[in-house]
Amino acid sequence: MKTIEKLSESILDKLSIDFLRSQVLKNAYGNSDTLIAAMDPRPLLVWYLFFGLVPWFVHDVVFLVGCFMLVAFTTWMAHVAGLVLFLFAVGVFSQTGYLFLVTLLFGGDASAILPLLVLTLKVATVSLASITIFSGLDPDKLANGLMWFGCPERLSFSISYAYRMLPLLMEEFQNVLLSYRLRGNPPAHDTLPGKLRYLVYQVRIIIQSFYPLMLNTAKRSRTTVEVLELKGYRYAAVDRQVKKIKLSHMKVSNNDLLFLALSFLWVALTLLAATLI
Repeated sequence: MKTIEKLSESILDKLSIDFLRSQVLKNAYGNSDTLIAAMDPRPLLVWYLFFGLVPWFVHDVVFLVGCFMLVAFTTWMAHVAGLVLFLFAVGVFSQTGYLFLVTLLFGGDASAILPLLVLTLKVATVSLASITIFSGLDPDKLANGLMWFGCPERLSFSISYAYRMLPLLMEEFQNVLLSYRLRGNPPAHDTLPGKLRYLVYQVRIIIQSFYPLMLNTAKRSRTTVEVLELKGYRYAAVDRQVKKIKLSHMKVSNNDLLFLALSFLWVALTLLAATLI
């Protein structure tokens, strides 16, 4: 009994707001020393465009397995946070298992495994490719890469701004949540009915925290917009000379070309294997 209580306390500690915030910060800003983060964003975006679209139009299992192995390796190279990988595994494979159970419930048989496997490989490949890109590139490099390809400045800035606001959003949520807890009177949770009441109490506090969270975030956003306007952001966003200066540091290296060459060599070998098998 004590072992179960210690295990539950350990899980609750790991699911705290501080842990979630540290995982988000690690995933967005803590991978600057990896091989993926050192690359130029333009080749990475081309790589992502291929592995984010092509798997949806292919139904060969061998090709999909090969693509999945490659993006799994690049995800490992990007040093993705454990929480992101856990959510990925739960989201992809639980959905596939749910579909398989529904198929059996409505008269299906084991022949549904192969189509569901193809669907799982497609979703997993595209998801891991997205995780690799968004974990390996910091917000500024990602925004600059999108801007170089002609994306509107406001779109690229919005992506970068969302990255930067996410830790602040979680910090603000923690502050609001703590203020509700300090003013509240939680029920005793020594017994099983008390634990259920305490769970309901925690859920109610989280729901009540969302409105002041949105209000405080809107106040911060307004301040940020005013600062950007004072610095001439709107003029700089449409000035070609400013864009040229901002993107002048970007340079495709030999390592970037080698990464693309090895990736598409692996894809070619996978296509060859799919043809022969």
